[in-house]
Amino acid sequence: MANKNLNAAKSAKKDEFYTQLVDIENELKHYREHFRGKTVLCNCDDPRVSNFFHYFSYNFEQLGLKKLITTCYKNQERDLFSQHNSERAIWLEYNGDHNGNRVPDPEEIGINYLQGDGDFRSAECIELLKQADIVVTNPPFSLFREYVAQLIKYDKKFVIIGNQNNITYKDIFTHIKENRLWLGSTLSFCKFKVPSYYEERSSRFWIDETGQKWRSFGNICWFTNLDLPKRHKDLILFKKYKTEEYPKYDSYDAINVNKTSDIPVDYNGVMGVPITFLDKYNPEQFEIVGLDRYVEDNPKYGHRFTINGKETYARILIRRRQRPVPYSAELSPLSIAAEN
Repeated sequence: MANKNLNAAKSAKKDEFYTQLVDIENELKHYREHFRGKTVLCNCDDPRVSNFFHYFSYNFEQLGLKKLITTCYKNQERDLFSQHNSERAIWLEYNGDHNGNRVPDPEEIGINYLQGDGDFRSAECIELLKQADIVVTNPPFSLFREYVAQLIKYDKKFVIIGNQNNITYKDIFTHIKENRLWLGSTLSFCKFKVPSYYEERSSRFWIDETGQKWRSFGNICWFTNLDLPKRHKDLILFKKYKTEEYPKYDSYDAINVNKTSDIPVDYNGVMGVPITFLDKYNPEQFEIVGLDRYVEDNPKYGHRFTINGKETYARILIRRRQRPVPYSAELSPLSIAAEN
């Protein structure tokens, strides 16, 4: 929300996608128990228009927050989506309601000026990061890998928005494989507001009746390292393994599974599944072996797998975990002896 399109003038990357409040509410309702007594940082947001700031400031007491900090990247474009032509980068601190109206009034919000431009990589913004327990924001898509690396470096909890394609990057996937991050509750949501200077034309880009420009995606998700109930739910499987339905890769000993719902219930070897499998991933049920092109024993390291010479889509390699079968009186030695 309200990313200031870091280095936009130099890179011409379109990174300003403004998250709707309803999408924030739909995701963050799954983490309420994690926020109590915590300091939350939104470090890619213009707090004057940010729906992240709105959500946390208006739910400050209900969530039991300790402190809310937001930082604003210095506005450098002439046609700003925020419509606030700030000459200096700012950071805001909110410590909760003091007059009893449960509303974040202007006099209750501390406004502070940054010496630099508010880039999350700057020394002064890193000092604010160090104060935080949990980081929640929509970081610039073009800097997602660098942004995650910083969160990992400083051992921060987080709930952030990103593109599903990030999963296929070696560094991001390594964090997933080693359980340093995983997908949030919402796999994909619909649309973002974008600045008026965006000129993109596609079926996923439109202008509403008020003149507001919008952009939708089919592959946006949340990334987090906060525990979720769904992370401990087993994926219910029903299909049986048949060699003709699950071909093996040309140069790797694993079967190909085209849909997560088609994972065979009775196959214990390595399986290649779509990246959307991570939305259903329970680390107690499956082990992640690797990512197709970066798995260590891929003879064509750096390349996708092939089936009959044809390259497949990105595949995550998984293996079922061998867990003890729960005790059942129906299958106990005594019951079997009684039947005989």
